[in-house]
Parts: sequence; C-alpha cells; structure tokens
Amino acid sequence: MKSNKKLTIMVSSTVYGIEELLDRIYTLLTEFGYEVWMSHKGTMPVFSQHSAFENCIAGVTNCDLFLGLITPHYGSGKDADGLSITHLELRKAIELNKPRWLLAHDHVIFARSLLNHLGYKGESGREKLSLEKNQILDDLRVIDMYEESILSQKPLQDRQGNWVQKFGSDDDAALFAMAQFSRYQEVEAFVRENLRDSARVSRIIQDRGGRL
Repeated sequence: MKSNKKLTIMVSSTVYGIEELLDRIYTLLTEFGYEVWMSHKGTMPVFSQHSAFENCIAGVTNCDLFLGLITPHYGSGKDADGLSITHLELRKAIELNKPRWLLAHDHVIFARSLLNHLGYKGESGREKLSLEKNQILDDLRVIDMYEESILSQKPLQDRQGNWVQKFGSDDDAALFAMAQFSRYQEVEAFVRENLRDSARVSRIIQDRGGRL
C-alpha cells in the first residue's frame, strides 16, 4: 500500500437478492474515501487473459481490505470442484490473513445452530443432507463458509480474525460497514501496522530457513 493512494477494499458476496444492499455499501465506502472493488458495480480489476476465478482471486490478493458477506445464496459461478467464486475468495482472504471484516446473514447462523442441535454437526455431518425447493438456504455450503470464517476447526485460543457479524436486514449490514470503515485514518493505520507485522514474520521465516 502506497501512502499516496486510496485504500482498496474488495467487497465479496453473491449478488442475488442483495443488490440494493451492495449499492448502499458501495456508496458508503466510496464516500468514506476508499477505492471499492465490487463485481456488482463493475469496479473489479479485470484482465481479459484471465478467467473470472483468476481475476477474483487476484483481487483478494491485491486489495488492502476485504469485506465479505455470507448470505443464504451460495452463488452460481463454481469451479471444477463445485466451489463458488465467493467461497474461494473467502478462503483466499483467510489464507493470506488479509485484514478482513465479515458479515453473515442470520438465516445462515440459525440453520447451522438448528442442524447442530439435530446432530448434523460440521461439514461431514451435513454432507448427506439435501435441500428441498423454496428452502431458506440454497446450498448448505454457506454454513461451511461461516464455519471457515469463525475458524471453528481451530482451538479457541488460536482463533484470531474470527469475528463474524450477524445481520438480519440491510440496515444492520450498512450500520456495521459505517461503524467499521468511517474512521478512514484509523483503518489506514491498522493496515500499515498489519503490513509491518507481516514483514516481520516473513523476515523471521527467512532467517529460520523457511520455518516459523
């Protein structure tokens, strides 16, 4: 991140059913001073020699900040393994330990809690379930996304960056975006500190011959 350019924030989500919310978040973030990468608005950097998946993963890699929305809709664009673009973007952000803020719709959280109580806990416990038409969720893998976001497979003491905010309405989600991103200078300072920490870790790994 260079000091003379705006912070770039990538907004990752499916689009179906939340178009108005995405428009609202885009307006808020641009007004706060960010450069916003959002496929819904056509502002994602796109290179014609790359696939949609490659462009989206590059966006996650190159953005300064990552804002992800987990909704009841999994997304139609899927790779060879059947994973949606949004799911892959989320995984990349976690892999890179990208400064990230995540929102999950309350239908996703409620469905996970209900299935857990019924004994269908974890991805392996849900894999044999099928969904009927007109269901609340269109794919149970949105629950997988939520569990990956909260780092549910790690011991509690090892979970860092696992905050996921529940939202039930557009107002809830917009309020979260406003509260987290309105203080541009504070966010910028946080990103700079994160970059310094990452650089220190990289130097330690190099000094130890690739071992942390």
